[in-house]
Parts: sequence; structure tokens; C-alpha cells
Amino acid sequence: MGTEPTERTAGTAGTERIGKVCIVGASGKLGQYMVRHALDRGYEVVGVCRERSVPKLAALADRITIVPGQTDDPEVIRRAVDGCDGVLTVLVPWGVRQYSSGTAQAVLDHARPGARLIFSCGWHITRDGKDKYSRLFTTTLKVVTWAAKLVRAAEIDDQVEACRRVFASDTRWTVVRGSTLEEGESQGLPVWSRHVGDPILASDRTRRVDYALFMVEALTDDLLVQEAPAIVGCKTPSALAAAS
Repeated sequence: MGTEPTERTAGTAGTERIGKVCIVGASGKLGQYMVRHALDRGYEVVGVCRERSVPKLAALADRITIVPGQTDDPEVIRRAVDGCDGVLTVLVPWGVRQYSSGTAQAVLDHARPGARLIFSCGWHITRDGKDKYSRLFTTTLKVVTWAAKLVRAAEIDDQVEACRRVFASDTRWTVVRGSTLEEGESQGLPVWSRHVGDPILASDRTRRVDYALFMVEALTDDLLVQEAPAIVGCKTPSALAAAS
């Protein structure tokens, strides 16, 4: 199957297993949206972020538990995920010290058995090598990867390694691959396909708030267990064309 039905309700199966969730990378834009979506669903929320980023969560501090620290620190993650039914992880490739893979490994090592593990990354991640990228996409990715490493700002290849470790694990993971993100009001739950290059994804745009929505909804959708959905906004032209 190349594409999945649009406007699916994230599965009710598994809902009873979610009560407490940990959001790793809670202080970023995507993380804060996920916190709010999780709170809207009545989940108890633990947020992990670097100590200097804690003030970004001031508006939510009285509603969540905040664990400050580096997200690739195994001890920080061990404390944060204790008792959690699900873990939502933003895989950020900061610096050149394997931050993404360290974060992913800490979550894989310390989340409780059977917990739902949801990871975020970009379209450049491929699980089976069947994704089809435009020449512009691959050229841009090479330039960004080279430039980020040159100034020691980010390590895109390490995000690839992080996802390789997730794919190889026997946990109940989902890797959500986001298209180009934009701000704006929610348009609803994004649609997805297994492979970049499928027509439904052609618009390559998703509202960041809806990317966060998909991440949180994935916690209770057992159809997404050990899947790497590539998503796009449900109101984009390509998604609407597929629906019609």
C-alpha cells in the first residue's frame, strides 16, 4: 500500500494504556504544541528540556512536571520516563556530539517495556530505501548537512543513526517524518504515506501544530506501531486531491 486513508481517527485501541507521557524536547515549538495536545487529552505530562530552556515552559509549569537536563543524558531520561505509558521525542541534531542518537538510545534503554515511543524527524530519513526524493531535495540536504557540520551547529547524519537504532529495536515505536513545517492555525490531523514521493505528499507542507497533533495521536494508534509515516497537511492540495 502506498498511501493510507485520509482523515483517519487515531486508533481507540490502546487509549486505555495512556495515562502519563514524557515529552523529550518539551521547550521547543514542536514540544510545546505536544505538551498542550497531551494536556488537552487529560494526560499527566513530564517535560524534558535543557536547563537554560526551562523558562520557555513558564506558561505550562504549573500543569506539568519539568525535568531539566540534556536529553541525551541517560540518567535524566531514566528519571523522566519512569512510570510513563508513552514517550514523545523530538530528535534534534544539535552540535557534533551524537546528540540525536544519544537521546534516542537513552529513551530506548529506559522507557518501560511496552511503552509507546514516538519520535520526530524529517523526510530525509528512510526506513526501507524506497522513498523517492527530488533532485532539489537531495541537493539541499547535502548542502545543509555540510554547512551545519562545518560550523559545528548540527549533525544531520546523526539523526539518521538515531532512527536506525529505533528501527532496529523491538519496542513499540513510531517515527513520524515531517514535511516542510509552517506556522498557522490547526487544519486537523495530517494524512500520511509510507514513502516520500507518493502523490498524496506532493504539497510538502504541514502546520507545526498539526505535526504535534499527529505525534500525540500516534500514542493511541496501534496501526502506527513500527511504522515510519511521512505526513502532510490534510488541507494541502495534494491531500485534498487524494481524498477526492
